[in-house]
Amino acid sequence: MSNAPAELTHLRADGSAHMVDVSDKAVTTRTARAEAVLETRPDVIELLVAGELPKGEALGTARIAGIMAAKRTWELIPLCHPLPLSKLAIDFEPGEDRVRIIATVTTRGVTGVEMEALTAASVAALTLYDMIKAVDKQAVITGTRVLAKSGGKSGDWSVE
Repeated sequence: MSNAPAELTHLRADGSAHMVDVSDKAVTTRTARAEAVLETRPDVIELLVAGELPKGEALGTARIAGIMAAKRTWELIPLCHPLPLSKLAIDFEPGEDRVRIIATVTTRGVTGVEMEALTAASVAALTLYDMIKAVDKQAVITGTRVLAKSGGKSGDWSVE
């Protein structure tokens, strides 16, 4: 990989893992956007959008689950810093046979929020899967990725 750092930031010289020291980094507004995609059948999408799944209204439940998960990313992913999140939005874009889940997270701090955005999108997708599995056990979660980030020393980045 051409963009690989010269040294691994989460490893000490002896190879043991540690949390990166971010105390000298500048406080900036940092935003990250991530997505996950839940693939299912068209009839399931209709039930989902109408709020008529056997387990109830799934989109609101998934939104709350994603928000809760993002706020706890530091407890779920080793070596992540706990961050005060200023804004967290989860949006759903239903298609014919899929739902695109987009999580946007903002903080004002010394480290980015890519992991929080990925966690939010992932847990929202897992929650949707849980809510539809009674009608489609073969649903698939795909395409989990960071779409964009801004703020910090490395600047802005986007796949869009």
